[in-house]
Amino acid sequence: MQCSWKAVLLLALASIAIQYTAIRTFTAKSFHTCPGLAEAGVTERLCEEGPTFYNLSRKTHVLILATTRSGSSFVGQLFNQHLDVFYLFEPLYHVQNTLIPRFTQGKSPADRRVMLGASRDLLRSLYDCDLHFLENYIKPPPINHTTDRVFRRGASRVLCSRPVCDPPGSPDQVLEEGDCVRKCGLLNLTVAAEACRERSHVAIKTVRVPEVNDLRALVEDPRLNLKVIQLVRDPRGILASRSETFRDTYRLWRLWYGTGRKPYNLDASQLTTVCEDFSNSVSTGLMRPAWLKGKYMLVRYEDLARNPMKKTEEIYGFLGIPLDSHVARWIQNNTRGDPALGKHKYGTVRNSAATAEKWRFRLSYDIVAFAQNACRQVLAQLGYRMAASEEELKNPAVSLVEERDFRPFL
Repeated sequence: MQCSWKAVLLLALASIAIQYTAIRTFTAKSFHTCPGLAEAGVTERLCEEGPTFYNLSRKTHVLILATTRSGSSFVGQLFNQHLDVFYLFEPLYHVQNTLIPRFTQGKSPADRRVMLGASRDLLRSLYDCDLHFLENYIKPPPINHTTDRVFRRGASRVLCSRPVCDPPGSPDQVLEEGDCVRKCGLLNLTVAAEACRERSHVAIKTVRVPEVNDLRALVEDPRLNLKVIQLVRDPRGILASRSETFRDTYRLWRLWYGTGRKPYNLDASQLTTVCEDFSNSVSTGLMRPAWLKGKYMLVRYEDLARNPMKKTEEIYGFLGIPLDSHVARWIQNNTRGDPALGKHKYGTVRNSAATAEKWRFRLSYDIVAFAQNACRQVLAQLGYRMAASEEELKNPAVSLVEERDFRPFL
């Protein structure tokens, strides 16, 4: 009996939906609040279990909303270095890796709905320091709550230091990301959850939520006190960085640059999807809806790169969190570095001011003109000027970033 590819795809999506429904069913009780906030009859049992569903400590929960190659790893470190912040790097990677079939690439509306629903539920749990919920998405499943499969564990300072990790050497030793898994061994999620509860704030970075609208249910959740830092970057810079970092995926863009001829089968959506998501999300933020009041701050990577200390102070001021001296020291050590030290594709050591518009020398004017035409709306929204000629593009004395004051909506 033969099956069409459409039938196979439908069966796969149905299987994903069943998996997600099963996972959510086991944890449904944590998604309700007390009377007045949920259906009558459901809340009575939950409220008898105590006030654990409320953010009584008023922890500040932070979500860095970004896209790939926009400077999000750098921004994440501004929180990871804070001694009173529990930071997680891309935990939604596990959701995507488990629920979205690789052959669909997660582009369909059905994939997006499944991914977002599961992602919101996982974020709720992680902000409550329930790291065991993450086990539903780790493959192979952890044994006795221990695993070596947490994505980019080494990017989280807490997960690589005592008491979560007990490496040989000085108690004050800070492990580099590459040394963390090798020296720390298996991660005990129960111990990690305890370390999370000891911190006053939780920060999570993700490039897997397209728009701030997708977070409305979390922002309005009275348990969370969630604040969103939306990081944006000039789409032309994102394109240049992705072309260098993901050489196979962006092979046709590189071919265009090398030959001067645009490939007929170029996937323009690799650029336009970024611009559409930025435009939709930023439009929501700049409209200042009531549900985002005091909860949303727009940050341009270029502004942060040029004045890292000043912008970081503004971010922490918006969050209402005292700026840790460790953060200030990290900024000083990681924004004036030799670019040769920052060759790792996810590295954060660099001369930040020098790299902010380095893309201008990595793209040809033909590619830039194509990108400007495709992303005209969002460039205007975010205050990025169009280069009118090859000479202007390559002239470092001409800035393509306008002065803009994107003040938080307080």
